[in-house]
Amino acid sequence: MKITKIELTHHAIDLDPPFPASWDPVPRRRFVVDIVRVATDEGLVGIGSGDPMPGLAGNEHLFIGHDPRDLSRHARIIDNLSFFYGRIWPLDLALWDLFGKITGQPVWRLLGGSSGRILCYASSGTLRDPGAMAEQAAAFAERGYRHMKIRFHEEHWRKDVAKIEAVRTAIGDRMELMVDCNQGWRMPWDASPSWTLKDALAVAKALEPLGVFWLEEPLHRSDVQGMKALRDATPIRVAAGELARDLESMRTFIRAGCVDVLQTDVVCGGGISGLADVFREARAAGIAFTPHTWGNGIGLLGNAHLVAGLGPMLPLEFPYDPPEWTTARRDHGLARTIEVDGQACMNLDETPGLGIELDEDKLAATRIG
Repeated sequence: MKITKIELTHHAIDLDPPFPASWDPVPRRRFVVDIVRVATDEGLVGIGSGDPMPGLAGNEHLFIGHDPRDLSRHARIIDNLSFFYGRIWPLDLALWDLFGKITGQPVWRLLGGSSGRILCYASSGTLRDPGAMAEQAAAFAERGYRHMKIRFHEEHWRKDVAKIEAVRTAIGDRMELMVDCNQGWRMPWDASPSWTLKDALAVAKALEPLGVFWLEEPLHRSDVQGMKALRDATPIRVAAGELARDLESMRTFIRAGCVDVLQTDVVCGGGISGLADVFREARAAGIAFTPHTWGNGIGLLGNAHLVAGLGPMLPLEFPYDPPEWTTARRDHGLARTIEVDGQACMNLDETPGLGIELDEDKLAATRIG
C-alpha cells in the first residue's frame, strides 16, 4: 500500500455576530478550517485538520510513495517540517485516521483503550460580567456538566476573581471550576505583557478559598522556574503546555516538575504519534494530562481518541460557550455536530479511524483559496 496524494484545502465561514475570544483583543469575524486528506492506491483516504500548515505544500513528495502505515517514520518527517515551517501535525491525524481505516479499528482502540466514553468539561471562551458568568455556569450545571473552565483577561485580575466568586455563589459545589489565565502566549498583534510570578501568586492566593481546581497558563510559556515556584507555593494545580511546539518542550515541563497538568494539543505539537509517548511519560512522573482542544471538531476528535486510548485521568476540554461559540460553528464542515450526553460525556464508537464524516456540499460552498 502506498500514499498516492496529499491534498490541503481551506474553508471559511463568516461569524455574525463576531466571536469575542477572551485571548484575542480583536473579535473574530471569520472562522477558517484547513483540511488535509491523505489518499492511497487502494482508495482509502485519511482526514486531518487544525491550524494553517505552511510548509506542507511543496513537500508532499516526502510522503507520497511511502507506506501509510509507517507512522513513526512519517512523524519524524512531520517534526522536521514543523521545525522549519509551521505546525504540520494535522497531517499526523490524517495518517492515524487512515491507519484506523486500513486496520478496521477506531484510533482509541489502536492506542490500547478499553472505552470510548470520555467525561468532558465545558470550556468557555468569552469574557462575561459576574452575573452573566454565573448564569452560564448554572446553565452548564443543568445540562449535566460537573466541570467548567472560566477565562481570565480583564484589565485587572480582581475583576476576573469576582466572576469566580459570583459563580460559586450561584452553583455552590456542584461543579469543579478551572481558570485559564491566558498568560502563556499572545496573538501576534497583542503587545500586552504576561503576568509576573508575583502577579500569578496573588491571583492564586485570591482563588484558593474558592476551591479552584487548576490555574492554566498563569505565566509565560518559557518561565519554567516561575511555574515551578508557583506550583510549590499554592495547592491549586498548575496547568500549561497547550501550544508547545515540540516534544522536548513538553519533556522539559515534566523533568522540571513545574506543572500538575500537561495540556498539549495533538494538532499543535507532536500529533497522536508523539503525544502518546509524552503523556505516558507524564503519567509515570505523576503529572496528569488533558489536551487543549480549542480548534475545530476534527481536532477535538483527534484529542478525544488520544485521551480514550491512553485512559483519561481528567475531563477533556469541550469548547462550548453559546451563543457566541456553538457546536455548529466549531464543527463546520462535519456532517453532524459533536455533542455530549446528559452526563457531559463524549461517546466514541467503533467506526474505523477517527470517525470523521464530512459534509462535502458545505465544504465545497465555503472553499477559499
